[in-house]
Formats: sequence, structure tokens, C-alpha cells
Amino acid sequence: MNTQTLILAILNFEDASGYEIKKQSTEGAFSYFVDISYGSIYPTLAKLEADGLVLGRSETQSGRPDKKVFSITEKGREEFVKTLTSPPAIDKFKSEFLLIAMCADLTSPEVITKAIDKRINEMEELLQVIGSLRSECDHPATQWTTSYGMHVKGADLEFLKNNRDSLIAMADDRLKLDEAAE
Repeated sequence: MNTQTLILAILNFEDASGYEIKKQSTEGAFSYFVDISYGSIYPTLAKLEADGLVLGRSETQSGRPDKKVFSITEKGREEFVKTLTSPPAIDKFKSEFLLIAMCADLTSPEVITKAIDKRINEMEELLQVIGSLRSECDHPATQWTTSYGMHVKGADLEFLKNNRDSLIAMADDRLKLDEAAE
């Protein structure tokens, strides 16, 4: 998927300005799917509009410049649905936390404790965000998607809590070996 697909997805659910699209793609319900840069949104919207996939209209704002709000056209919806038929790419997962965990035996128990506790807090906060998204929307496929997200992140959190001490112990073992060598 790319910037065009994500923009069409957002507009499939609601009309939005370029700023609102950026907000949805970085902080909102669509931030979990594809990364897009702010600099790519307006050129993509211009191309989508030129291709007849979206329509832009100006909306007057009190005390501010007019904003351009975009809506998906029927042609845009057809194009969006067509892109959904392509097999998805493999999910990309990168984690600085996992690099620290993999090198636990090179650090101290304090470093590992801080890293794992931070990760646990992040998972708890993310579960709250996903739960909020779930409660704000009654769209059946969104409900399924947020349930899946809660399950995956819930399993992540459970693993971290159940295995926290064993990772900390790996760093502690290194310190004991260093002390014995001295």
C-alpha cells in the first residue's frame, strides 16, 4: 500500500482536509497501517483530484483562511476497492526495545528494568488507545480490526509481564560474571 491508498481509505470513511489526513495517518485510527510523509499528502491529493478520484472544495473558517476539504468520488472508491484486492505486503516490524533485549547480557539490570518497564507502559497505553478507537466506532470491520489489535498487543503485554524477570536476570548474570573475573 502507498500514500494514495491510505488517503483513499481515510476519505472512504469521512471527508477531510490535508491536515486532517495527516493527523489521521500519524495519530489517529489510520496510523497503524502505512507510514506516509506530510510532504507527500498534498501532491498525492492534487494527483487524485486531477484523476477524478477525489473532489476538493473550499470551506470558510471564521478568522482563518479557507481550508480545502476532500471527498472520495465513486471512481475513487472503485479504485480503492481495486487496490484492496492485491495481496498485502509482509508487515514490517522494527523495535529498538528488542535490540536492547537481545543484548541484555551486555547491560545492567537497571538498563533492562528501565527498558522493559517502559515497553510495558507503552503497551498498556496503546491498549487504551485501541480500546478508545473500538468504543468510538460501531463499524463492524473496524470492530474486528481493533479486537485483533487488542489481542495482539494484549499478548505482547502478557509476555512482557510474565518474562520480565528472566530478561533482567540475564543482565544480572553478566554482572556476576564480571565481578567474579575481577
